[in-house]
Amino acid sequence: MPTPTIRQLTLDLTAQLSALYPTPEAEAMAALVVENLLHLSALQRRMQAEAQVPAAVAEQVPTLLARLLRHEPVQYVLGQAHFYDLELVVTPATLIPRPETEELVQLIIRAHQRQPGLRILDVGTGSGCIPVALSQHLPGARLTAVDISAEALAVARQNAAKYQVTIDFQQVDILNSLPEVEAHSLDVLVSNPPYVLEKEKALMRPNVLAHEPATALFVPDHDPLLFYHRLAEVGRQLLRPGGMLYVEGNEQYMHAVAAALAEVGYQQAHVHADLFGKDRFVSAVAPATWPGLC
Repeated sequence: MPTPTIRQLTLDLTAQLSALYPTPEAEAMAALVVENLLHLSALQRRMQAEAQVPAAVAEQVPTLLARLLRHEPVQYVLGQAHFYDLELVVTPATLIPRPETEELVQLIIRAHQRQPGLRILDVGTGSGCIPVALSQHLPGARLTAVDISAEALAVARQNAAKYQVTIDFQQVDILNSLPEVEAHSLDVLVSNPPYVLEKEKALMRPNVLAHEPATALFVPDHDPLLFYHRLAEVGRQLLRPGGMLYVEGNEQYMHAVAAALAEVGYQQAHVHADLFGKDRFVSAVAPATWPGLC
C-alpha cells in the first residue's frame, strides 16, 4: 500500500487534530509534526508537498497522533520547542517556552547588547531558554541559572551543551535560599516565575493543565506577588548599583509588581506591554544605596 504524500499526511493530521483544536492551531501542529519527522523546514515541506512519505516515517505517525489526541502538547510529543531561533529540548519537567518570554529576552538584549562583561542570573530557568538565548546575543556574558527542579536543570544542561554555552546551573529553592553568586555583582537579574493563580486553573486548557509542571505555573490565590517580593529581595542582595531586574508576569498584577519594587527602593520601575498590548513585563534599576541598608 503506498504511503501518503507530504501534503496528504499534513492534511490528514490537521483533520484529526481539528476535533480538539481550532483549525489554525491544528494546521500548525500538523506542520510541526511533519517537519520534525522528515527533518524539513516549513519551506521545504511546501516545496516537496507531492513527495511520498517514507514508510518508516509513516509508521511513527499513529503513535504520535494518539498522544496528541490525549491533549499532550506537541512540544512534549516531539521533545523540542522553538524559542528565539533556537531548537530546545523540552520534557514534562520543564515549562514549554512561550512567545512572550521571547519578548522578555528581546527587552534585555536591546538594553544590554553594548555592555561588555555582563553578569546575568536567571531564576526559575526551566529548559534554560532565557540564558541560552541571551548567550547567543550577548557575547562575553557570564551566566548563572537556577531552578528548584533537578529534572528541569538536566534538560537545561542539555540545551546549553547543544549550543556550546557555558552556564553555571544551580539547584536552588529561591524562596528559601540564595544562589552562589557574589553579593552586588549582577548586572541583570531576570525571571519568568510562576504567576498563574490557582483559581485560574478552570480557565486553562487540558494540554497545559494535565502535562506542564504545576510548580512552574501556579502561585497561591492569596499571595499573587509571592515570587516578586522574593526576587526584589534577591536583587537587593545580588544586583550591583545600576543593575537591572526584569520579570514576566500576570497582566493583572504587573503595575502592583512595579509599585512593590519602587516601595523597597528600586528606581525607574516600568511596566512593558507585550505584542498583544497586555502588561506583561516589569524592569527596574537597583539604586546606588538601598533604603534601610547601611
